Amino acid sequence: MPASAAVTRSTLRQQIAEALRDEVLAGRLQPGQEFTVKEIAATYEVSATPVREALVDLTAQGLLDSIQHRGFQVHRFSVADFRGMVEARSLIVDGIFRQDGAPRVGLGRALGSVQRRAEEAARAARAADVDILIGYDVRFWRELGALVSNAYIADFLHRLRVQAWVFAVPHLRAESDLRTWLWSGHDELAEAIGGGDAGAARELIMAHNRHALAWADRLERRAGHSLQHRPPDGLELRAPHPREPREQGPQ
Repeated sequence: MPASAAVTRSTLRQQIAEALRDEVLAGRLQPGQEFTVKEIAATYEVSATPVREALVDLTAQGLLDSIQHRGFQVHRFSVADFRGMVEARSLIVDGIFRQDGAPRVGLGRALGSVQRRAEEAARAARAADVDILIGYDVRFWRELGALVSNAYIADFLHRLRVQAWVFAVPHLRAESDLRTWLWSGHDELAEAIGGGDAGAARELIMAHNRHALAWADRLERRAGHSLQHRPPDGLELRAPHPREPREQGPQ
């Protein structure tokens, strides 16, 4: 195969993977939704090979599940999965601050980019604009992670961040009080890191994780409430009374 063809296919594979990841993050591809290589190839008007490779990549990232003889489906993350993600990143970040004191930031374009992402993410969170927030939040934490000297840790934290959003988005879409559950401390965190205040930065990150765990607690309480009010097997489910509020989910 000519080198140019290999590069082209690799680039196409990455573009398809990124496009599908964005569809999952935005909630347009729902948890449990199934599709085939052929369907995705037809959608993007490309051959099956780069599509299959892109889907395999997303499966390795934990975003999709491969279903034998049927294709792929968007992975379903549970509340327990989400709690595990938050707890894992809490332990890792705590270790980073204990070892290094703070991410090595320096001055210049890297920090400036983080600050710009932070301002946009915080603005979107305060405006309760999930569509805008997702992209800026993921990029903010990705660039912040790049300031850590260990690339393996940065990649792992990025994967956790994306997976957490995949879990959260379907619940956020139904949230009536969205501002309560959208963390908006990005700009404060960027300012603390830029000013070399490791203690403040660490506390802001830990507060963010506590906020996420509080939301997980809320989800579990709602799930328990739903189970308590579920009729025994074999009984016909009735439509809810018009006065009964519909169950909604947060981040």
